[in-house]
Amino acid sequence: MSATQATSDDVLIARIAQGDRLAMQVLYGRHHVRVFRFGLRLVRNEQIAEDLISEVFLDVWRQAGKFEGRSAVSTWLLAITRFKALSALRKRKDAELDDETANAIPDSSDDPEVAVQKKDTSVALRKCLTSLSPDHREIVDLVYYHEKSVEEVAEIVGIPENTVKTRLFYARKKLAELLKAAGVERGWP
Repeated sequence: MSATQATSDDVLIARIAQGDRLAMQVLYGRHHVRVFRFGLRLVRNEQIAEDLISEVFLDVWRQAGKFEGRSAVSTWLLAITRFKALSALRKRKDAELDDETANAIPDSSDDPEVAVQKKDTSVALRKCLTSLSPDHREIVDLVYYHEKSVEEVAEIVGIPENTVKTRLFYARKKLAELLKAAGVERGWP
């Protein structure tokens, strides 16, 4: 993200704090896809991820005046998204498993088509990423897919920078092992 966009994000937040609906629309247009993708990776349910977008931007509308600018607006949005996603996951765990949900759980046995797809590197990588622990997957997602710095990840997740570095080290190591086991010799830089 350019310095101009970061500055204009800050300006948008200031305008949103004053009740400017157009500024809210611009901020939403600029960031809703990123919020959705991050939320989806955390909750793994498109409908819940869609709901998260609404909740996150409603919070932005209500809390814009409290934004202190200590971090980038995108970092603030992802921190809100993470909090909302974790809350949604807790609620979901508390809910009963109904038949519809049970039927939606994919069958993990391999059919011939899945066996062919496993040879595809990108499919193997995605599968290996989902095998990481939630903590490691979250760090990899923020660093590699959202291009956040170690400092920004520490702020979003609420852990020390050294913990981010340690989790990233072990996540990459585990991912390399998983990729090798899946037959992908070199999959992670």
